Amino acid sequence: MCEVMAVPRAARYTSFMPTPIPAASAGTQLRGWRLRRRLSQLNLALDAEISARHLSFLETGRAQPSREMVLRLAAALEMPLRARNDLLVAAGFAPVFRERPLADASMTAARRAVERILVGHLPFPALAVDRHWNLVLANDAVTPLLAGIDADMLAPPINVLRLSLHPRGLAPRIVNIADWRAHILARLHRQAELSGDPVLGSLLDELRGYPVAVAEATPETADDLAGIAMPLRLRVPGGVLSFVGTTTVFGTPVDLTLAELALETFFPADEATARALGVGARS
Repeated sequence: MCEVMAVPRAARYTSFMPTPIPAASAGTQLRGWRLRRRLSQLNLALDAEISARHLSFLETGRAQPSREMVLRLAAALEMPLRARNDLLVAAGFAPVFRERPLADASMTAARRAVERILVGHLPFPALAVDRHWNLVLANDAVTPLLAGIDADMLAPPINVLRLSLHPRGLAPRIVNIADWRAHILARLHRQAELSGDPVLGSLLDELRGYPVAVAEATPETADDLAGIAMPLRLRVPGGVLSFVGTTTVFGTPVDLTLAELALETFFPADEATARALGVGARS
């Protein structure tokens, strides 16, 4: 089964903040996103198939973009759909991309698709998170892995990165905590930089401020994917489970909720974990 969790809340820490894209004008936003993508005016103009002179006029406000031009430049900049809406509004146009809760009746087909993926992934853990890493849905294999966690850490909304690295969360049970922490922080840093989302920047600063847990002195195990992918090695009452994760996103979303939804699915990284989860070893 899958359970719906509460809506996101902002993180509490603010010392690391990616430079926000100003919302004062369409031109200012365009320039901000171009600099974030480390593109020259000429490079962006070539990508968008317009002249560099026209782009310069758009950025300085000497020319006003059409709706088509806004969307063309936003696509060339690979802006998130939410940012494209902001750019449209700044240019004087109505936003294009709607945002509806996954529980909305109009989202029934999408919700069922997500639930089918999560349930179909059993007996392995899988969950869906929003753009700020707050838990939206999870399958039944996730619950046993959270046994013994402080109740306040599991009060919705649950931020899965906070839960992973917090000293009262999973961190003390993650055998390879140093490597896993570095992996999580690097991934979140890149996401914050690419998106310009200040909430992700705040979350990154919060996670960096957690005390670094001491890794267990356990013998090395022969993970099937060692050296290929970063496994999550989690101590449970029966031993250590080793997982490798994959991320799935919708390929062509036009709704903000779907565009910002990611499915995090975990597979056994070794035969012992497969057997522990009820899957026979390979012949």
